[in-house]
Amino acid sequence: MAIKFEKKSDGVYTLDCLGYVCPHPQIYTKKILEKINSGEILEVIFDNPSSSESISAMCESSGNEIIEKNKENGKIIFRIKKA
Repeated sequence: MAIKFEKKSDGVYTLDCLGYVCPHPQIYTKKILEKINSGEILEVIFDNPSSSESISAMCESSGNEIIEKNKENGKIIFRIKKA
């Protein structure tokens, strides 16, 4: 089980945090958002419900926008646009 980060397409990245509990998905999301450029999209995939609240709060305080939230087959997927 390892965190996976990859470029999906131009300006779109995927961070797979499945199987990790708080605070790991939030910490990795924060680190990746610091590395990508303004306007780029980070798709975060996780399955720990409490991470949903912490990632949402982090994005709100940092000015990054969650443009999409989905739940499918136990996975939670956030698409975050970097400010």
